[in-house]
Amino acid sequence: MKKNKIYFFSFIGVVVVILAWVFSDSGTSDVETVLVPVNSGEFVINVTTTGELEAKSSKKINGPDGLRNVRIHQLKIDDIIPDGTIVDSGQYVASLDRTELNNKVKDKELELEKFQSQYTKMQLDTTMELRNARNELINLKFSLEEKRIVLDQSKYEPPATQRQVQIDLEKTQRTYDQTVKNYQLKLQKANANMKEVGAALKKAEGELEILNGYMRQFTIYAPQAGMVIYVSGWDGQKKGVGSTISVWDNVVAKIPNLAEMIVKTYVNEIDISKVKKGQEVEIGVDAFPDKAFTGSITSVANIGQQMRNSNAKVFEVTIQVNEYDSIIRPGMTSKSTIITSVYDSVLYIPIECIQNNDSLSFVYCPKGKKQVILGKTNENEIIVRAGLDEGEEIYLVAPETAEEWRLYPLDTAVINNIRRQDSIEKTKKKITEKPEIDIEKIIQSGDMEAIKNIDPKELEKYMKNKAGKPGKGGGKKGGKPKK
Repeated sequence: MKKNKIYFFSFIGVVVVILAWVFSDSGTSDVETVLVPVNSGEFVINVTTTGELEAKSSKKINGPDGLRNVRIHQLKIDDIIPDGTIVDSGQYVASLDRTELNNKVKDKELELEKFQSQYTKMQLDTTMELRNARNELINLKFSLEEKRIVLDQSKYEPPATQRQVQIDLEKTQRTYDQTVKNYQLKLQKANANMKEVGAALKKAEGELEILNGYMRQFTIYAPQAGMVIYVSGWDGQKKGVGSTISVWDNVVAKIPNLAEMIVKTYVNEIDISKVKKGQEVEIGVDAFPDKAFTGSITSVANIGQQMRNSNAKVFEVTIQVNEYDSIIRPGMTSKSTIITSVYDSVLYIPIECIQNNDSLSFVYCPKGKKQVILGKTNENEIIVRAGLDEGEEIYLVAPETAEEWRLYPLDTAVINNIRRQDSIEKTKKKITEKPEIDIEKIIQSGDMEAIKNIDPKELEKYMKNKAGKPGKGGGKKGGKPKK
């Protein structure tokens, strides 16, 4: 029994060794025979990003305006129709929390009742006070008449008695005159008090009316027909039931113009130097993978921003979608392939083929190692400017014994020719990127050193244009006017 077990395990061991040798041998053979051809043709460099579809323009559905006047700064959305609902003009969209406003209305109603009571009390007090003053005047008038009658009757009395009656009449007249003036002052005071209380009452009534007007605005209706889309807050989350809006940004939702769509995307700081305004873009929508759209870049942010929960800096890029399709909606995720450069009739190979030794680049081919000069690269491939021919086969990965292979360097003339081409291209780029100068401003400044530095061709072109412009008086500038 033990002998059989020994034979069995020995057999298993031999099989394992044979299989290991077969698979290791076949793997080495595959690595050594993975050859790829040098391709020729159009070479496209692109930057791929993900983004979100948005409408180019939208009609905002706003909450109440001017709530800061009543010291309300934030409102909660109590109810809102589902995102993407189609509505008609004037149709219900949302309602806002009225709790804070209701409290202010109740406070203002109590204040109004207080002012109404004060107004009524002031009316009664004024009426009674003026009535008493009028009665006093009437009584003084009667008393004055009595004194006059007594004076008329005293003409048969001694002079002293007549004088006494005369004094009583004058005193009564004086008292009457003073009482009339006092009544006029009381009347003016009463009118002023009534105006003051009336103004406070009217102000409270106006404030209550304003609050009730805001109350009506807490129910939101669609300003026009279309699709209601939720807006996103500062954290990127859409504002739905329970979200808040502020008086500084009181947009509850929006109705987009679906005829014109854009893509908002973000490009990594490593690739942003390749992205320029006007570049063409191929756009795909995740929801409809069989649909393809085209577009062009309309804006590139000058300042980067840091994405949430990430250390990477990105730049916002806006892409105009060229086509219209009713199936695409705002908020859909899109994949944008920005075509940054296109090179015609160039040689290119997979990036994996490239090997480096300090500043020298080379590839492995059946004859040995060949030095190459490389150009631009995209995500998978790289341009070969010199060192290889179209259709030539090279190894995708280095063979096992490749380090011992002979290196075939490029001819010095080829390397110098490439360097000369790079120098010419760099010069052209500097000329192209040279900022425009205001020649006329430099000449008027009288700075001779700056004038000497002006390009002679540009100066000649400027002088010709200057000579061709009509001057004052109908002739050429500097010439005599035509008669």
